[in-house]
Amino acid sequence: MNTRSELVESLRWKKFPVLDDGFVALVDVMGDDKAIVQAARVSYGEGTRPVSDDRTLLRYLMRHGHTSPFEMAEVKLFVRVPMDCWRQWIRHRTASVNEYSTRYSVAIDAAQQTPPDRWRMQSTQNRQGSEGFLPPQLGQELSAAEAQLQAHARQVYQRRLELGVAREQARKDLPLSTYTEAYWKIDLHNLLHFLELRLAPEAQWEIRQYAQVIAYQIVRPLFPLVWEAFEDYRLQAVRLSRLEQAVIQRLAQAGKIPASLEDFLAAQDPSWKELTRCRERDECREKLRRLGILRSDG
Repeated sequence: MNTRSELVESLRWKKFPVLDDGFVALVDVMGDDKAIVQAARVSYGEGTRPVSDDRTLLRYLMRHGHTSPFEMAEVKLFVRVPMDCWRQWIRHRTASVNEYSTRYSVAIDAAQQTPPDRWRMQSTQNRQGSEGFLPPQLGQELSAAEAQLQAHARQVYQRRLELGVAREQARKDLPLSTYTEAYWKIDLHNLLHFLELRLAPEAQWEIRQYAQVIAYQIVRPLFPLVWEAFEDYRLQAVRLSRLEQAVIQRLAQAGKIPASLEDFLAAQDPSWKELTRCRERDECREKLRRLGILRSDG
């Protein structure tokens, strides 16, 4: 793109598809990388020459957690999303939201359907997560039953409307898979926080699909320098707690790097040793594997 305005116009109202009938579209954007730099440099006082270029300053702000300059940019999106996914989305309360109302209008005639190969099993380690997939033959059965349930719920809803039932009451038995639409406006600082949480591997698969579109189709091209710093210092970073640092120090002092699982368990924090299940220990082990400190077979 030749200019910033051309880039914005190429993205505005372009519907990026998500799931089977959802989408994300950019409505408007205020600010860019330079707007964040400008906001940060006001602290130096008028007339003071900047001592670093824009990229260096943005990376410094991201690295040291200076958040207010990133609040000077805003993004407004228009989204279509299943209601169960939207419930997680709306937990990010720092945004301004205006949602399609089924009190005033007939509910959107679309519901998110699960392909036979996408029925996930409950995680044995994470109560709010999933792992692995059900066999295809069971998936076929579940998808067929889902389609029947959604069709029946829609027929019941339409019949209520035909009989004159108020829309606010007629809607109450619609499934959570029903799509809703909303305008969602949020500053860049809080949008990056949303993306950091919802791009994580442990986030629900459906909302990760929306986060990936927002991140890579909209935010990255609009704020390239911010996005680079965000990936380097937050999205792809590894954060080590005091206890995790102590584990690494004990392994290093014992000359056990790369470490085996036995080495790791010997160096673990004393507060973890008596616990049969310990998510803090599991998370530490995964971080050390990622850093090459713990062998991949550990």
